[in-house]
Amino acid sequence: MLINQRFLRSNNYHPEWVVASASGGAHSLWLTEWLTSAMDLRPGMRVLDLGCGRASSSIFLHRESGVEVWATDLWFSASENIQRIRDAKVQGHVFPIQANARALPFAAEFFDAILSIDSFVYYGTDDLYSTYLARFLRPGGRLGMAGAGFMQEMDQPIPEHLQKWWTPDLFCLHSADWWRRHWSRSGVLAVELADSMPEGWELWLEWQKVIAPDNQVEIEAIQADRGRNLGYVRALACRKDDVNLEEPVVSIPAQYTKKPLLRGE
Repeated sequence: MLINQRFLRSNNYHPEWVVASASGGAHSLWLTEWLTSAMDLRPGMRVLDLGCGRASSSIFLHRESGVEVWATDLWFSASENIQRIRDAKVQGHVFPIQANARALPFAAEFFDAILSIDSFVYYGTDDLYSTYLARFLRPGGRLGMAGAGFMQEMDQPIPEHLQKWWTPDLFCLHSADWWRRHWSRSGVLAVELADSMPEGWELWLEWQKVIAPDNQVEIEAIQADRGRNLGYVRALACRKDDVNLEEPVVSIPAQYTKKPLLRGE
């Protein structure tokens, strides 16, 4: 179960552990291995695993690359994740944080790399978010994301074979080309890679059959689509060296001056 010759590192992890650590609709180790195959991660680097879920991707990152990982998620408990981290014997190298992706508790330029596995669509489509997040990367640091997406942008009307599964929130998904444009126009990121996984829909389908076999609506939609619209996408960018990011405005100083309310006063 869950053996795939494209992901030899992921194959070493017990399927029961992988399933018990699941936090979404994708095999997080497969996507992490795919994304990091295009990155130069070295031991001792500081990495933010943003939207880490149950931290299986964070554990994988340290074990496979020797990086120090801040496993950060809003929805999943840091107290649960520290137990998983201890059981994996990576405490002191993987640090669980419960935080909102829009209010991160880190110093500017703290990280060498920021990764997001199958969660970036929930917050990263905001036009201002790339600039916000880039503040936490050192100049030259890498930002990478991988997750569910479209093979090309989806417009109305939704294809008939997807309508039973479709909900309006799925418009948060985007194509690799969309992510390239989105990050490029921020002005702070130089996009190095944006592509889709060959036959990624097959892995999406395989994972769903393991993790949620009763979810027939999604399974049937993926089977009917056969990669025409649905699959996995990734993007990788570098924070530009020559861009200075100002501190964000979090409050306006109070400076009230009393003035007459009406012309006759």
